[in-house]
Amino acid sequence: MSNEQIQQLLQEQFGDKVKAFEEPYGMLTFEADLDQNIGVLRFLWDKGFQFLTDVTAVHYPAYKDREICVVYHLHNLVENVRLRFKVYAPVAKPDVQSATALFESANWQEREAYDFYGVNFLGHPNLKRIQNVDEMDYFPLRKEFPLEDQTRIDKDDEMFGRGGHFDFGTRNEDGSPALLASTGSA
Repeated sequence: MSNEQIQQLLQEQFGDKVKAFEEPYGMLTFEADLDQNIGVLRFLWDKGFQFLTDVTAVHYPAYKDREICVVYHLHNLVENVRLRFKVYAPVAKPDVQSATALFESANWQEREAYDFYGVNFLGHPNLKRIQNVDEMDYFPLRKEFPLEDQTRIDKDDEMFGRGGHFDFGTRNEDGSPALLASTGSA
């Protein structure tokens, strides 16, 4: 099963609800609408992607109304094909449907994403902190706080994706991949 075949199947099933297809390092990567994450997961399960390698999150403060990105890594063990797909949620209401009904391993992975990024996985059987103390009233991996002592010049926030250039020039303001100019080699 090739990346092109998987992309075609997804587009036939979901239309414009799946988009931003890329192949960084040969791994099919795409974005799905927020309300489609379970439908896409179920569809991919039926196509052999029955191993959920990882569920994680990323905080993109510059992506207005889509600051929290939930990332799913799936593996089809029979065909030995991996893929990644993402859904985006606003930081003001980071509600995403839980994948625990399909993948038991999503239980702890979603709890970790909640613990560090504040993603509220709706329908999760036991969504609570697993590594940080319950008394924490913030989510430590969000880029909402300065890194360290602001007088240090060797730890510039821009080096860590906090301020400065927008995503280091790899994304447009809407979150879509930027087209990079090709460097013609002579």
